[in-house]
Amino acid sequence: MKIRVLLADDQPLVRAGLRMVVDAEPGIEVVGEAATGSQAVALTRELAPDVVVMDIRMPGMDGIEATRMITEESPHARVVVLTTFDTDHHVHASLRAGASGFLVKDMDLDSFLTALRVVAAGDALIAPSVTRRLIAQFASRTAPAPAGPEIAGITAREREVLSLVGRGLSNRELADDLGISPGTAKTHVANLLAKLGARDRVHLVIAAYDAGLVTPVR
Repeated sequence: MKIRVLLADDQPLVRAGLRMVVDAEPGIEVVGEAATGSQAVALTRELAPDVVVMDIRMPGMDGIEATRMITEESPHARVVVLTTFDTDHHVHASLRAGASGFLVKDMDLDSFLTALRVVAAGDALIAPSVTRRLIAQFASRTAPAPAGPEIAGITAREREVLSLVGRGLSNRELADDLGISPGTAKTHVANLLAKLGARDRVHLVIAAYDAGLVTPVR
């Protein structure tokens, strides 16, 4: 089955260019276009796309609020934010709203198409140009939020795993660090995703820092 994509951007030329690129790629198709955040929410309900490519700055409801509504109302749809504005505020707000990816418009086309496939498959992806800055910002916090009831309910081993995920370790690295098999590490991560209601690994990183499970960098 083809990956169904909804494009949300207030610039018709941008949407037209993205449609040409996406529709020319085997296995991916554009099923709709939205010029505003509210249109993106409505079309997601109507068309049930697999991936929504979302601009941030649009008239009326912006892309961040639209992302929040889509991820709450249509959990099957995964949102990739594609924007020229890669400030820390926009990155954090987008991810907290439920976005599974954050990309910038100066990326190459092959990377963009790869990102659509990665996110549609259930993983998360952040443009390399913002990844290091994102993690560094979380790591520099001196007063993380207290652990919520969901964090308090996880096991001691899961807390260890969440801490390591927050440091950016892969499942293989988790396994090596904890002396467990990669399959067991994968199971722990899957359990954390379910218990914390996290959409993907990026949101586990956010949860780890918010819960104070990763030592801040001084």
